[in-house]
Amino acid sequence: MKITFDPEVDILRIILRDAPIEESDEEKPGLILDYDGEGMIVGMEFLNVSKQKINSRSIEYVIVENTHTTS
Repeated sequence: MKITFDPEVDILRIILRDAPIEESDEEKPGLILDYDGEGMIVGMEFLNVSKQKINSRSIEYVIVENTHTTS
């Protein structure tokens, strides 16, 4: 996974995996999802980050432990 922020165009991009983008859809205003040829999400872009009050200078990465138990 790769996260980039371009302050010149005010876009935060999250690339989930390196695959060719076959289609992109703006699911909600300011959120673009990129899909591969099989329809799987490979990345997303947040437009106008500064207007959405996203702190593009700070990233917190957390791995959540599995708390589910099987019976």
